[in-house]
Amino acid sequence: MIRALSGLAILLAFILSLAGCAPATVDPANVLGRWEGYTPAGYRVVLQLQSGNIARLSKLAPKAGGFPEHRFSWHLSGQSILVQTGTATPLRLSLRRGELVDEDSGLRLQRSGPLAGFRYPLLAAFIALAVTWLATPWVRKLAFARGAVDDPTRDDRRVHKEPLPRWGGIAIYGGFLASLLAVLPFAFPGKAMPFPPYLLGIVGIGAAVVAVGALDDMKQFSAKVQAVFLLAAGAGVTLCGIHDRARVLIAGLNWPPFVDSPRWVGFGLWAIPITAVYVFVVTKTMDTIDGIDGLASGIAAIGGGTLSIIATYEGQPRVALVTAALAGSALGFLRHNYNPAKIIMGTGGAQFLGFALATLSIVGAMKTAAALMILIPVFVFGVPLFDAVQVVIRRRLSGVPITQADKRHIHHQLLDRGLSQRQAVWVLYIIAFLLCALLILAVKLRA
Repeated sequence: MIRALSGLAILLAFILSLAGCAPATVDPANVLGRWEGYTPAGYRVVLQLQSGNIARLSKLAPKAGGFPEHRFSWHLSGQSILVQTGTATPLRLSLRRGELVDEDSGLRLQRSGPLAGFRYPLLAAFIALAVTWLATPWVRKLAFARGAVDDPTRDDRRVHKEPLPRWGGIAIYGGFLASLLAVLPFAFPGKAMPFPPYLLGIVGIGAAVVAVGALDDMKQFSAKVQAVFLLAAGAGVTLCGIHDRARVLIAGLNWPPFVDSPRWVGFGLWAIPITAVYVFVVTKTMDTIDGIDGLASGIAAIGGGTLSIIATYEGQPRVALVTAALAGSALGFLRHNYNPAKIIMGTGGAQFLGFALATLSIVGAMKTAAALMILIPVFVFGVPLFDAVQVVIRRRLSGVPITQADKRHIHHQLLDRGLSQRQAVWVLYIIAFLLCALLILAVKLRA
């Protein structure tokens, strides 16, 4: 009799599980981990259930609203998982055939599995790398045909011995755009809005940066013309998505930094010019450091990868994907740009990488890791920023215009000390990698 009842109980439990409900409480071990999915309104939700009843939840809107990753608590209540989100009504989820389901809102979350949060960014990086790698030889031929060639005899700053085509930025931008078009519609389907206004601004104005840079490779615009254009580009991108929370705008900062309860200091109307200057500085320093084979593309790949990792940790999957695509494009170009280079990225490539990295750092890491806001440009762009600062100081002390090109850059100094181009590049790669690793560690410790 007891065996028969036990058999019936097991059979009933099996039937109930197939029907999508459980006869007993949920086992905590079965729900720990990362879950992600979409609400019917198109919000992307990422939920991490951790031991110690810690829940990390981010709700990312297709346009305005939502919030980046916040820390909450969770507990089991019979057959449900209750996430205390700070509102009067907790988020109530039920485990149904491998999914966490909120019957009231229609939210369905699937377990992320291996490489949680990094799968779409890795896919975007791979596609961007492959497209840029394959497109660069064609761009090389185009540059030779159009006469967009860097003459090493033009001044003594050039370290290469033979003429090199300059339009590598076209291949970098092409790989970046192709990756976004291929991956974003799958990562953010339907109402999730693959291309929000701020991203359309980055892509559109980024195309103008590449185009004007390509013309500069032919016409050699003055420093003033370049500055006016880049400042206008930095100001213009702030106007994309004015009413959205995700906007390229340095609206303020937490002051004093690195304390438990800093005060938010808003910049008001000064936010747009401050953002424009920040974008200009990062863009121009990325351009000026492009002095030896593979340096700017390698630094951009390290910086883009770092911003992608931070965005993944901070619950910004779209920014993680876009910055990964940028890093992949830089790596794909590096295959042809590493010493001895077959092509250089030119003004358009260097300034596009700087522009994209600057704007994505604002909409990404600076918004979510606000407590570390001041450190982000210092660490991610540490090598080009330090190079620019020391060059300006040395030129001022020498009494020459700060815009006058010369051999005072860090890479020239390393070459003067007897290092080869490859050795100099790797010294600066390692410095950039260590700075970015420290920033990622700081973000993880802060969390």
